[in-house]
Amino acid sequence: MSTARAGSRWIRADLRARKGQAALTVLVVAGIVAALITAVTLLEDGTNPWRSLFAQTDGAHVWLYTRDSPQARFHDIDGVTQTAGPYRSAPVTVVQDGKKDPAALRAMPETQPQVAHPVVVEGQWLDRSQPDGVVVEHSFARALRLRPGAPFTVIALSGERHTLYVRGIADSAEQGFYPEWTPGLAWVLPATLDQVEPMLGRSEWVTGLRLADPDATQVVSQRVVVMLEDQLQRVYNWREVRAAMELDNRLLGTLLALFGVVGLVAAALALANAAGGRVLGQLRDLATLKAMGFTRGQVALLLLVEHGALGLLGIGVGTLIGWGATVAVLGATSVAPMPVLALVAGTALVVLAAVGLPAWRGGRTPPIPDAPAAPPRGHLSRLARLALLVRLPPALILGTRDAFTRRVPAFLTAFGLAVPMMMITIGLGVWATLDNFLSHPEQVGQHAGLYVRPGKLEPADAQSIAEHDKDVRTVYPGTEVNALAPGEARSVRVRAIGSSTEPYPYPVVEGRAYGDQGEAVAGQGLLDLLGVKIGDRVRLTVGGTPLIVRVVGRTVEPDSDGEVLSVGLDSLAAKDSVPPEFYALALRPGADPAEVRARLLAASGESLDVQRAVNPADRLSIIRVVIVALIAVLTLIGLANLLTASALGLRDHAFDLAVLKAMGLTPRQVMATLVTGTGLLVVLGVVAGTAAGASVVTGLIDLQGHTSGVGAGIGRPPSVLTLVVAVLIAVGTALAVALIPARRAARAQVPVASR
Repeated sequence: MSTARAGSRWIRADLRARKGQAALTVLVVAGIVAALITAVTLLEDGTNPWRSLFAQTDGAHVWLYTRDSPQARFHDIDGVTQTAGPYRSAPVTVVQDGKKDPAALRAMPETQPQVAHPVVVEGQWLDRSQPDGVVVEHSFARALRLRPGAPFTVIALSGERHTLYVRGIADSAEQGFYPEWTPGLAWVLPATLDQVEPMLGRSEWVTGLRLADPDATQVVSQRVVVMLEDQLQRVYNWREVRAAMELDNRLLGTLLALFGVVGLVAAALALANAAGGRVLGQLRDLATLKAMGFTRGQVALLLLVEHGALGLLGIGVGTLIGWGATVAVLGATSVAPMPVLALVAGTALVVLAAVGLPAWRGGRTPPIPDAPAAPPRGHLSRLARLALLVRLPPALILGTRDAFTRRVPAFLTAFGLAVPMMMITIGLGVWATLDNFLSHPEQVGQHAGLYVRPGKLEPADAQSIAEHDKDVRTVYPGTEVNALAPGEARSVRVRAIGSSTEPYPYPVVEGRAYGDQGEAVAGQGLLDLLGVKIGDRVRLTVGGTPLIVRVVGRTVEPDSDGEVLSVGLDSLAAKDSVPPEFYALALRPGADPAEVRARLLAASGESLDVQRAVNPADRLSIIRVVIVALIAVLTLIGLANLLTASALGLRDHAFDLAVLKAMGLTPRQVMATLVTGTGLLVVLGVVAGTAAGASVVTGLIDLQGHTSGVGAGIGRPPSVLTLVVAVLIAVGTALAVALIPARRAARAQVPVASR
């Protein structure tokens, strides 16, 4: 029989003998690979919706909004290759099923331009044969539940109503998805827009610039600002649109990447422990193979093939699961090939390296068929000596001694359990942070439970109706405007709610709240963008009017990547603050926002537009599902390490167990000895991992908040009760698993030779 054939039969026999452990190894690697692929998909630009939309629409890199049609020659700017527009745009309010939503009607020609042309996904593009036709941006249409042929009622600033009909639904890379990016976008023919809004003074002009080098956006934008001077209303670029389209994928991707990378390390330890344990358990088989003529290299290759094949099979299964999850669950249209191939190759190298060292050690097994399987000798550990001093029962003392017989495997087992437990603790911290968002929305800027827009009523009447509701505690008038940032050639959001004497209670985590005109608080993203710190003055331009404020505090700001400046309404010029666009309603504790909304609508005769505040945690609900799935994968990793430790302990002390039984120890005492040896490593690893995770979880969440623009100060550790329950569940589950092989060993018959 050839060595190859004999080796393959030996591998098949060994795998059949340990089907459970082999399946667990495959599942561990598959879960880690699936998490990593999902993380790469969410973090990689190649799968970002903006990238594909930008390519399909031949999008513009910079978008300019001006009061009048710009007469500037943008082609003379170095780096500008093509332009889109200028297109006239007018603000309107869309009325759909009693709900009012802000929108912008954009005049577009019947023949789509070469640059920044929307891609129709349903219906048809504009045509002069249907002058009342409108094409609605995809996410806006989805929010309004519109289909081709549906009526599209708009209210102009004059209050006049016009009914259009949806001719098509289109995708665009011009702005982010609705409602995260407002107002909603719809395209009509120029003649239609002239009918809806005949006043040019109520319109603005939109121009897109396509650049030869996307990285030159900042330079080109600054030249445009100088060229247009006071005509420019606001400007934004492709990076802002891409960030808006990413939504919360970056946070989810970062979480998956962290779990995946650390999990890969833990999986590598589990594989190394499993392979090393199998090698120690197969010393006699390996010695027999050596005696049959297998060389050292052939034995090592045999072990590498056996254990490496399980890891590679797990990589294949994980790749399929990761691809299916990103396409079916997360909605990604494709998976970036190069990052995934690099990930698969890197994981394969880690797997082969993890099993390579035990395979090499197995190849050095001497060709002695009767190789002894006695455990290594050594001194009693300090813990075992302490057990003797306090006169613990003999079974526990023996178990304490057995736990640290092999120091290196004991350390690897405890460390292999500590790493998954640390990541589980971090996951529980993320869960606790989301729960804190829900239970204390005021800590993320959601002090107001409802937002009211006047709709058909006068602003004063809308405010009066809101103030007279029994469950409304405070009414804050507010408005939001876009402002040009100095030196950045781009727009940022300025939110004005309340006044300097009665400020809106923003969650200020550094500095203080504003208390006078000309003072403001800002999100971390805005501070980073402008390069300012608390105490600095900032000069912005709102509709041609300078806005000079002193930043006195930093807030937790989940909107617009934290690039928001918050001021009192009296800090804005009169033309920007009167009348208020909306009213933020702070409700009394225990009030039901749905009931308050229903009463306000009834009191106003359905004339008000009342919307509930959207908690950031509502958009992150999928993270809870991801945390549960990752905890399951990490639990598999811990169980794999535990089964390896149990098998190694049984192998090392098989002869001792026979002696103990012959000496009169009952099966329960023998079982206690085995479980104690494994349980000490479990407790050590679980407690150390929990302590490590609890010490870093708040800092990691705050670091993510800082880098994403939301700002530090949002992280919350798991409660003490949660940690205690997690530790008890982990230790209890581990001991229950360790009890299974211990019970079998305790019930085994004592060899006659041992009696």
